[in-house]
This record gives sequence, structure tokens and C-alpha cells, in this order.
Amino acid sequence: MSQIKRVPNILTSVRIVCSLCLLLTEPLSFWFYALFLLGGVSDILDGYIARKTKSSSPFGAAFDSVADVVFIGVLLILFIPVFPWPFWLLCWIGIITVLRLLSLAAGFVKYRALAFLHTRLNKLTGLLLFVFPFLHSLWGLNITALVLCTAATVSALEELAINITSEELRRDRKSIFQK
Repeated sequence: MSQIKRVPNILTSVRIVCSLCLLLTEPLSFWFYALFLLGGVSDILDGYIARKTKSSSPFGAAFDSVADVVFIGVLLILFIPVFPWPFWLLCWIGIITVLRLLSLAAGFVKYRALAFLHTRLNKLTGLLLFVFPFLHSLWGLNITALVLCTAATVSALEELAINITSEELRRDRKSIFQK
């Protein structure tokens, strides 16, 4: 049973490796989608297995968040040069990044830890980011990015508010309305 408790962190490691390997692929190519989907499946499974095996830990939660940041960073590196981003959208992405960094700084000052939270809005934003490569072909760049950036902004503001107002760090807090 102790071996199975390592599986979530192994899956999180797989997501980091897949993310870094994405840098070696052509965006939106077969290999891009293969690594992208493998990374996405590992993201879903790591938390599920950790909860089912009761092997969740503060390290695992922080490691999962670091893997998410690596994944998002790689996607930005790949997607910014590929798509014809309007200036207003690049500015919006910059504002979201600043909000996330402010939240991390507030959490680090307050808790002396990386204060990534697994709120419902953060999970929704992650899901929207995951489906972005698929939705952009259906809705176009502007509408897909508008939906994603709206969710990302609200989730970043919520996380910042939680980190500023909470007495203790609870990475699994579901929303600002939950104590």
C-alpha cells in the first residue's frame, strides 16, 4: 500500500516532464496533443488517486501547483508566438499574471509558503486552459480567450482575497465563501 501512495507524486512528475517535452514539439501538432493529453490525464489522476488512497499531503498539493505553473508557463511560451493575439488580450494576460504573483507574494509573506489554492474557480480556469487548444478552433481566438481570461481573472482575484484575509493557509479551500 505504501507504493501506491507515491503514485500521485509520480503522476505530477509526469505532468512536469510532459510540459517540458511540449517545448520540443510543434504547437498543435500530433505530438503536441499526445503530450498535452498525457499531461492533462496525469493532472486529473494525481488528485483523484491521492484522495482515494488518503495520501494527500501538503507537499503533494504544493507539488501539484508547481506542476500547474510549469504547464501554464510552457503553454504561454508556445502559444504567445503562434496566435495573432490582440494587444488588449496580451495586456489582460499580463494583468492576470500580476494578480497571480501578488497572490503568491501575499501568501508567502503571510504563511511563509507557496500559497497556491485549489479553489473551484482555479480548477475551472485549469479546465478552460486545458480545452483552449480545442475550443479556439470552434470559437476563434478572441471568444475562447475572453472566456478563459474572464475565469482566470475572477479566480486570481478570489485567490488573492483569500490569501489576504485568511488566518491560515488551506490549499484545499473551495471558495472565498467557504471558511
